[in-house]
Amino acid sequence: MKNFISMTLNGRQRDDAVPGNMLLVDFLRETVGMTGTKIGCDGGECGCCTVLIAGKPRHACLTLAASCDGTDIETIESLETGGRLSAIQRGFHEKLGAQCGFCTPGMVMAAEGLLRENANPSEDEIRQGMAANICRCTGYVKIIESVQAAAEEIASKESAA
Repeated sequence: MKNFISMTLNGRQRDDAVPGNMLLVDFLRETVGMTGTKIGCDGGECGCCTVLIAGKPRHACLTLAASCDGTDIETIESLETGGRLSAIQRGFHEKLGAQCGFCTPGMVMAAEGLLRENANPSEDEIRQGMAANICRCTGYVKIIESVQAAAEEIASKESAA
């Protein structure tokens, strides 16, 4: 059975018919063609598929697409503006937070959600905010430094405005 859903995806309205058992990660990758959201463990363990739903980080591999009717969904593709990386994407690039890069979209989206909720997190708050995301390549030091750099950049832009 198909469900009709209406959502805002990366700032654009979408109306689709989706099977009731279709996962959001499959909808994003297969139906919409947004492959930035990765499939890692397929069971909510790694966080590679993290997207923002109503501004909060959620695992797309555990979320039914049909349950997103009427919501605002943001993927990694939504963060750049006019070809420029977001502060968080820049932080991951400049502070070497991306190792192999597979977990990076989920990490970036988790960091985006964290910094929207807490613009100046402590190291412990960053660790806690990023705990649902696993990186197999690093000891997380560079990831934490990436989030801290992004928070500093965002704060400096806000104080200059």
